[in-house]
Amino acid sequence: MTELDTRRIASEDEPMNVKPEGTLPPDTILQARYRILSVQGVGGMGAVYRARDLRFSAVEKIIAVKEMVNAAPDPRLRRIGIQNFEREANILAGLSHPAIPKIFDYFSEGNRSYLVLEFVEGQNLESLLEQRHQPFTQEEAIDWALQVCDVLAYLHSHKPPVIFRDIKPGNLMLRPDGRVMVIDFGIAKVFEHGQRGTMIGTEGYSPPEQYRGVAEPRGDLYALAATLHHLLTARDPRLEPPFTFHERPIRLFNPDVAPEFEAVIMKALSYDIQDRFATVNEMAQSLANSLPPSMRRTGRLEASGGGTSVFSMAQDISPRWTFQCEDEVRSSPRIAGGVLYIGSYDNNLYALDAKKGAFLWKFATEGGIASTPCIDGDVILIGSEDGRLYAISPKLGNQLWITQTGGCVRSSARVEYGHAFFGSDDGRLYAVNVQTGRTIWSFQSAGPIRSTPLAANDLVYVGSDDGYIYALEMRSGQVKWKYSTGRRVTSSATLGDDRLFVGSADGHLYSFRPRSNWPVWSFRTKGYVVSTPTVVGDTVYVGSADGGLYAIDADSGRQRWRYEAGDAITSSPAVTEDAVFVGANDGAIHAVDVKRGQALWQYYTGGPIPSSPLIFEDTLYVGSVDHKVYALPV
Repeated sequence: MTELDTRRIASEDEPMNVKPEGTLPPDTILQARYRILSVQGVGGMGAVYRARDLRFSAVEKIIAVKEMVNAAPDPRLRRIGIQNFEREANILAGLSHPAIPKIFDYFSEGNRSYLVLEFVEGQNLESLLEQRHQPFTQEEAIDWALQVCDVLAYLHSHKPPVIFRDIKPGNLMLRPDGRVMVIDFGIAKVFEHGQRGTMIGTEGYSPPEQYRGVAEPRGDLYALAATLHHLLTARDPRLEPPFTFHERPIRLFNPDVAPEFEAVIMKALSYDIQDRFATVNEMAQSLANSLPPSMRRTGRLEASGGGTSVFSMAQDISPRWTFQCEDEVRSSPRIAGGVLYIGSYDNNLYALDAKKGAFLWKFATEGGIASTPCIDGDVILIGSEDGRLYAISPKLGNQLWITQTGGCVRSSARVEYGHAFFGSDDGRLYAVNVQTGRTIWSFQSAGPIRSTPLAANDLVYVGSDDGYIYALEMRSGQVKWKYSTGRRVTSSATLGDDRLFVGSADGHLYSFRPRSNWPVWSFRTKGYVVSTPTVVGDTVYVGSADGGLYAIDADSGRQRWRYEAGDAITSSPAVTEDAVFVGANDGAIHAVDVKRGQALWQYYTGGPIPSSPLIFEDTLYVGSVDHKVYALPV
């Protein structure tokens, strides 16, 4: 067993009312920095807490604090517990993968040791299986399996290789966006050929050789297959005799599972290590080959978020170049003077050669960057999760000025008449002098402003999470008119031929006269509309969380065509004479015929694409959650 095999005791929607015995009470402060908020899970040697990092005073940075209470009476067991905990800290410190929680700190207080980790929203697969009382579908299982393969491929190819040794449903966290995180590295170890140790792992999932103290990469494949068997049959292997999976064929309990998929799992569950897949790449390729036709069409399994694909799917085109950042790229690109500027959640604004993708410089903020750069002459404006708007010199990448707000700045700035307009999670829309950063005025809404403002007709149009679309006087920030959609407005307004177009989380795209607060028409989709509409001629193009890319008549609001992307679209479309380009959460850039709405091609990245594509000359530029910036031919 792991030294802290935690079990979930409350969901985010059901906070605990009773403090488990021996755990830290809420509002306990560790290291004068980490405030305990609640208990997330408890185990035999400690707990996992939801906490806040007080060093980030302008924003609420939530982290996980993992605790080990070293109270074993046997000195040898205490020593082993400390060694395992230190091993986890040291291994995590050397890893960088989007599906592995980041480690921020490690310390001890009294007889308790602590790891400070990235907080992972979601539930583990064991809890989800218990809640549904029936097996998962093969589509879900293949999706998760390939994501885990991506993590194992990273670990096994690490220098030196890392063996996880405890793959099981309880150590796989499913995030709300569908991505799987691998948690609890308490018994992971650096692989050394021929080295033996003690039996460690979780009975039922661990391979036979691990009972003999042998840990090697193919043991992780066995544990993954045992996990898949559990998820697809709802039969807990911990309650069965060890190594008896072949006596319980998957299709006996779940006939919807394809024979090809079952065969992959059973091969990985072979008792003899030589009869299993030789590498995780080989297993992942076999899993990919067992995909149902519907999943092959959408290609959604490419969006595993790992950045290093463990299996290859035929691509319609090849990138001109890619650039690797250190974290997710949700920002959208902008180009000026042959230089591409784009932000990343690694806190940096990057400047790249647009033709070759070569690194020129980067500017570090103190938070992740989701906003899009605004280029105004010799100033680049960029917002950050640290609550600031930065003005940066495009030549040298040095800071010119900053404006501090009271919340994350995810809204992108727009410049008009020497003023920069941008929103903040503090609920304010700011107007600042673009040369000095001095605040001219600010407008307070009742919710975070993540929409990018549109300045036109002496008005500034912006949406707020309070559900309103506002038209403000550009000079004073006074409300000219407002309209309530009833749901948050993250989509940004677009102007076209004396019409204003903006989407809402209520699922509608709205059309207004610029000086009227009553919609001319509204078009309903089946999902929230975060995508910013693009207007070309008499057509409005917009994406929806229902997976549809819509072409709508700008005058009447009638649908001209709908393209099915297969997953939510939060990216905003880019339109050329022949095609519409948009990113989706399936990890693909979709190229769609502008007149008929039929697919022209798709290019799959390794993660969802909230970044909006930019077409410049004959190249499409876009970022992906897989940490990369792509340049694709169009």
